Amino acid sequence: MDFAERLFEIGKFRHLPVVEEGRLVGILSTRDVMEAALTKLMDFDPGHRKAFLHSIDVSEVMSREVTTVRPETPLSEAALRMVQEQIGCLPVVDKSGHVLGLVTETDLLRAAYLGPRD
Repeated sequence: MDFAERLFEIGKFRHLPVVEEGRLVGILSTRDVMEAALTKLMDFDPGHRKAFLHSIDVSEVMSREVTTVRPETPLSEAALRMVQEQIGCLPVVDKSGHVLGLVTETDLLRAAYLGPRD
């Protein structure tokens, strides 16, 4: 978890697909890391907090039931699923379950208001 937390900080993103042998097995969000890292509120010094997070495996806190979409799914359908399920991203997977990318709230806002990406 300490590595995942660092990735979120450096990468400025909020979701990570968790993949085993190329297939999606879960999704980790910054919310999952924050919940696991409640040690911040327990007055742990940074060294103890990092050691604690190092002792937690991603598989212990990731979401295993992940809603996904296919590449041909219309953005309107992806947006509807995200709103209905109150989730911030949808992994895009192929027929074999291999992750091709993520559709995020930011992607939907960009498509709706800024047009296609270059």
